Amino acid sequence: MSQRLNAFQIAPEAYKAMLVLQDYVNKSALEHRLMELVKIRASQINRCAYCLHMHVLDARKAGETEARINLLNAWEESELYTPRERAALRWTEELTRASERSPSDAAYAELREHFNEKDSVDLSFAIGAINTWNRVNVGFRTRHPADRPHKTEAAA
Repeated sequence: MSQRLNAFQIAPEAYKAMLVLQDYVNKSALEHRLMELVKIRASQINRCAYCLHMHVLDARKAGETEARINLLNAWEESELYTPRERAALRWTEELTRASERSPSDAAYAELREHFNEKDSVDLSFAIGAINTWNRVNVGFRTRHPADRPHKTEAAA
């Protein structure tokens, strides 16, 4: 499967705007490891290989365990995640799948049990950001580094 185009090269102003949002999210009070779990989970749902590749590496660098990364697709069946992480992951799924159904009151109540108003908003913007990154990369088939031909292969 070949990349359709490089959206960020074609529309650098859009890319810069996304970086401003991402910078805001990155500077929030939300824990870095939690944000990587959220990014991985949304990227799993959206089937974004590029973002999965990036955020699995970032999660490992942040000290996330292989077991927690590997089980993230079935987080509800595992006791490896804290109640706060579970609330964030449920909210991630609810917002990522918002086109299928409105986010539930139960998910919102769980979110608010573990996150104050500001953190709830910041988490929602973080989820929105990763969903936008996913959609652009999936739509234009951005290739992750492991999928890119090595220079020696390309020359052959």
